[in-house]
Amino acid sequence: MFRSRLALIVGLSLGSSGCWFQKAKAPRVFVPPPAKPRPAVATKVPEVPPAPDIEANPPAELPAPGDAATMPTAAAPPPPPAPRRPAPPARVVAAPPPVIVPDPPPPPPRLGQIFTADQLKEYNRNLDESLERVRKVLATVGGKTLNADLTQIVGRIQTFQKQAEQARELDLVTAVNLARRADLLAQDLIKRLP
Repeated sequence: MFRSRLALIVGLSLGSSGCWFQKAKAPRVFVPPPAKPRPAVATKVPEVPPAPDIEANPPAELPAPGDAATMPTAAAPPPPPAPRRPAPPARVVAAPPPVIVPDPPPPPPRLGQIFTADQLKEYNRNLDESLERVRKVLATVGGKTLNADLTQIVGRIQTFQKQAEQARELDLVTAVNLARRADLLAQDLIKRLP
């Protein structure tokens, strides 16, 4: 039963396919349009009219080439002008050009946070206190022999301390943060000391 239904469905689907009943159309062939005939070009050269006749008055009698008596004489050439001496060049004492000293360029504006006087005082106080505590810890540790871990911590503390001192003029907030890190590491170092 199932096979007969399946065969029926397959048979109907193949039989109802659209390609069985449609005719294939022949492809269109491109036919170019006919060429237009070109107009004929005239190749005849136009005729030029003949030149007009010009009557010229005959010149008066010309003297014979060897007859110098009848030849007019030319005027004597004018005497050449006397040579001029060039005027001596004027001596101009030129003053040396003035030395222009450019004004030094103004310092570039500093980018950073603007603090009130109280904020500035507070940041500087915190920075000084942290750096002072770090100096005291480094002074107490300076004479002791430390293991590798503690020596590495001392190196970090010194690095943060130097960075804080360098950043004080450029960025006060960064300097305070670096000094706090150095201070925290110093307090941790004191706790680890034997």
